[in-house]
Amino acid sequence: MPRERVILACGDCKRRNYTTMKNKRLHPERVEFRKYCKFCDKHTAHKETR
Repeated sequence: MPRERVILACGDCKRRNYTTMKNKRLHPERVEFRKYCKFCDKHTAHKETR
């Protein structure tokens, strides 16, 4: 199955807040989104963790 679940961690506090799906065959690099972190109480960059 090409689509896999990835976990997104906050860039500031490093907590793992979100999960999403991505196609690892078409996009092997790590993804990054700006999402709301309830622990930091602001929008921060969330990066894919391994």
